[in-house]
Order: sequence, then structure tokens, then C-alpha cells
Amino acid sequence: MKELSQEWCVLQNQYDQFEKYALLIKLFSIVILLLGLAFAIAGMVLIALMLVLWAQEAIWKTFQSRTEERLLVLEHEIAKEHEAEVHKSLAAFQLNSEFLTHRANTIGLFKEYAQQAMRPTVAFPHVVLLIVAIISFMS
Repeated sequence: MKELSQEWCVLQNQYDQFEKYALLIKLFSIVILLLGLAFAIAGMVLIALMLVLWAQEAIWKTFQSRTEERLLVLEHEIAKEHEAEVHKSLAAFQLNSEFLTHRANTIGLFKEYAQQAMRPTVAFPHVVLLIVAIISFMS
């Protein structure tokens, strides 16, 4: 049990680090767009660079999803060990498993994504980048 808990802690920390680096990729996209505009780089080049960075984030998120798969296996094993002691919903190290059980179906998930995308703190940088890239492309 101790080894599983230790592995869970290490992997959960890694999983969170992936999220931080995904944010850095987004911030780097902003910097690239601003530098591209400052140095009058063609709009198509800027759009291509933003697409490459988006693909890079997708690759990074793929690594993160592989870590998530292992976390879910660990959580399942830890929950099995806790079943005799406590109710499963109270078992430790179940963050990802609990998330998975409350995850909506595909349509519900898209709805949830859209709701999150409309939050000002999420929409702000992406809407601005998109508008700037389109204006740059059209001029």
C-alpha cells in the first residue's frame, strides 16, 4: 500500500506539472504572436506557428493522459485495499477515479467544455489571439 501511495503522489505531481507546462505553451503562443506582429511576420506564418504550438500542446497532453491512465490503475488498487476498512467514497488517493465517475457523456462533455471556454479567464487570451491573427492575415 505504501508503495502505491508513493507512486500515486509522484505521478499526481507529474500530472500537475504537465498542466503547468501546457499553460507555458499557451503563454509562449502569445509571445510568438506579439513578436510576429512587432516584426511584421506574415499572417499565414503566424497562424502556422500558432497551429504548431497547439499541436505541441496536444502532444504534451497525450503524455499527461498516459500518466492519468496509470493514476487510475493505482487509484483502483488503493480503493480495493481500502474497501475492507472504509467506504470507497472515503478512500484516499481517488482524485482521478472520482473525476472519471462524474464525467459526462460526449455531448455533456462538449457542453461542459463550451461552458468553461466562455469563462472570461479562459476565453480572454484565446479570443484576442484569434482576432489578432485574423486581422494580421487579412491585412
